[in-house]
Amino acid sequence: MSESATSGSGVRGMTVTSAFAGMRSVAPVVFKAGCPDCRGRFELAASALRLAIGASSRTTFYSFTCPECGASVRKPAGERIVELLTGGGVSTLRLHAVGRSET
Repeated sequence: MSESATSGSGVRGMTVTSAFAGMRSVAPVVFKAGCPDCRGRFELAASALRLAIGASSRTTFYSFTCPECGASVRKPAGERIVELLTGGGVSTLRLHAVGRSET
């Protein structure tokens, strides 16, 4: 090996284009969903979904607007659904329980 290769000078000469030359573009994440009102089946981008994480399984859900009939849809989200939606870039809202103050 030459001295310049071991000293790291080759890295300084690297351009952004050459550093990312081998990378492929990433396809946008889409989620399959269905509407209970019109029975439509479709794919939604992460930006079309919202995830609310509550203190229990009853208060953890995802929601979207049906692109076919315009209905507001709310469905429960278990642990696996939460993992998939958050990993896919869906906006998440954490719900906090309202506590009672003691007097």
